[in-house]
Amino acid sequence: MTDLSDLPPLREVIRAHGLAARKSLGQNFILDLNLTAKIARAAGNIAEADVIEIGPGPGGLTRGLLIEGARRVVAVEKDARCLPALAEIAALTERLEVIEGDALEIDLAAVATPPVKIVANLPYNVGTELLTGWLDPPTWPPFWSSLTLMFQREVAGRIVARPGSKAYGRLSVLAAWRTTARIVMDLPPTAFVPPPKVHSAVVHIEALPAPRFPAPAGTLKAVVKAAFAQRRKMLRASLKGFAPEIEDRLIAAGIDPTDRAETVDLERFCALARAVDDG
Repeated sequence: MTDLSDLPPLREVIRAHGLAARKSLGQNFILDLNLTAKIARAAGNIAEADVIEIGPGPGGLTRGLLIEGARRVVAVEKDARCLPALAEIAALTERLEVIEGDALEIDLAAVATPPVKIVANLPYNVGTELLTGWLDPPTWPPFWSSLTLMFQREVAGRIVARPGSKAYGRLSVLAAWRTTARIVMDLPPTAFVPPPKVHSAVVHIEALPAPRFPAPAGTLKAVVKAAFAQRRKMLRASLKGFAPEIEDRLIAAGIDPTDRAETVDLERFCALARAVDDG
C-alpha cells in the first residue's frame, strides 16, 4: 500500500494545474476516489503485475491503482498539461513511471514487465482503436494478460454482444475469438467531470492462451469486417467478393447463404475463414 494521503483532492489538482478537460482529447475525468479504487479492484490481482494506464489525466485512477497495491504503474499521458500533477504522485512512490506520449504510437510491450494488465479510463476518441489493436496483435498470446477499460456504454455492449442481438458485430467477434469479456461496472454521466452525454461502462477482458477456434487471423478479420459492413444484406451478397463460389464456402462452414451477419456465431465465422483460405 502507498500512502498518498498528503496529495490534495483532485478538484484542487485540476484547478491548480489548469486541467480543464479537453474535448479534442476525449477527456472526461473521474474525481471520486472510491470509484477509481473500485475500477482498480475490477482488474483482479494487481499486486503481482505491472499495470499500464492510458490517459491518466490528473491521476485519479493512478492513485487507485497504487493504493490497491499495483506492483508498478506505467502511466502514458499525451497531454503535457497533466505531467506536473502526475509528477506529484510519482514523488511519493517509486512504483509509478510516467511516460509522455501517444499510446497509439508507443510500443507498450517494451515499457512493462510481465505479467501486464492494462487498466484505463480510455479517451473516448481513441478507445475503440486502441482496443482493436490489443485484440489483434501480430502474435498471440499478447503481451497483456487482461484489459480493464472504460468505454461508452454502447461500445461496451458491442464488445460483449452475442449473435442475434443488434449490438453484435465485428468487435463482438474479435473479442470473443481470443478473450473472455464481461461488463463489470456501469457509470452514469454524473461520475465524470465534465459529464459526457452518454452512460459509460467498464469492461474486463481476459486473454485466452489460444483462440477458441482455429482460423487464419487476417482472413477472419477481413470476412467479419465485410459481413458487418452491410449487415442487412444476405451473406452471399455481402461476401461475394471473397471467392467465386462464396455460396459453396458458406455452406461448407454451416452457414445458409441467405443468413445475415448478425445471426452467425463465432465458430461458423472461423469455419468460413478457413473455407475461404482453403479455396
